[in-house]
Amino acid sequence: MSSHTAKTELSFLGKLLIEGDLVCETGLHIGAGKGTLEIGGADNPVVKDAFSRPYVPGSSLRGRLRSLLEQALGLTSPKQLVYVSRRKGQEVRIHGSDDPGDEICLLFGRAPGRVERVEGEALNQATITPARLTVYDAALNLESITAAMRESLDDELTEVKSESAIDRITSQSQARTLERVPAGASFRIRLVLDVLCAEDKELVPVLLEGLSLLEDDSLGGGGSRGSGRVRLANLKLTWRNAAYYKGGAEAELVSAADLAALRGTAADLIQKLEA
Repeated sequence: MSSHTAKTELSFLGKLLIEGDLVCETGLHIGAGKGTLEIGGADNPVVKDAFSRPYVPGSSLRGRLRSLLEQALGLTSPKQLVYVSRRKGQEVRIHGSDDPGDEICLLFGRAPGRVERVEGEALNQATITPARLTVYDAALNLESITAAMRESLDDELTEVKSESAIDRITSQSQARTLERVPAGASFRIRLVLDVLCAEDKELVPVLLEGLSLLEDDSLGGGGSRGSGRVRLANLKLTWRNAAYYKGGAEAELVSAADLAALRGTAADLIQKLEA
């Protein structure tokens, strides 16, 4: 739990930029929905930009980090979950609280108002907690799709994985196809952590924990069936304090080949976040 209290005053100190590559260890599927089906195409296409290039939406990466951290911090019991949507068959439940030191609410934000808990009395959030973490859409590194890879792909930049669902009574097979970005492809990620008070420095190791959890879990659809294993590489952390935005200089804090190397510098990193 963070040392933030109800009396913590916010004053912009700076921004911590985390940039690097998100590398696909197995095929990655982040779906575009059924509305983009084409004749002869996969049943489940991946999301693409205006130039028909796959990308990782910032909302998908941010939501996965939140989900993994909620689980790791033990914040997924019914009493700790609130409804974002209660539409039948499309319920969405996330963690929410009015605790000023709640690290999830500090990282991802909290809006004021009355929200329904999954179990227990409704939660009346009286204060606004600005989200510290911003996650941008991650563009595909086109050079990561090599000429040798393209020879085996079903499309210019993607592959199609065939799967089957087996009925347990009749043994009938129901075929389906899943479009994926192939293993070996990479995306350029950019995360920005706003530091609005000295206590916000405590959120750095929490964010690094979420990224580490992601490497040992999955991103996108089909994770339990082998898709979506990723790792982070070529990481760079840059600190831009308030003076930077008035014409000052930024400070490159650390460059790391992988996340393990970056996490090893976390303690020193926090000390370098000076206003």
